[in-house]
Amino acid sequence: MIEKYVCIVCGRMFPQGQGVKITIKGTDYYFHSKACAYKFLREVVLSADPDCISGVAKDVRRKYDDILEKKREASKKVI
Repeated sequence: MIEKYVCIVCGRMFPQGQGVKITIKGTDYYFHSKACAYKFLREVVLSADPDCISGVAKDVRRKYDDILEKKREASKKVI
């Protein structure tokens, strides 16, 4: 039998294999769509202590800046 989950943001039920599952410190959070997951994570980030997450945000930003730079260099035409 397929397990059913309930979205913690809107309450919609959805089957296993669909939706978004996020695990934080051993607790699972289920969302039926990326929009609900975004709404939840946005609230978490805005409610968190800025001093606590600013370092992590800078690290993630650097990571994606490096990825974009590598993509730009890979797509340059070499003549």
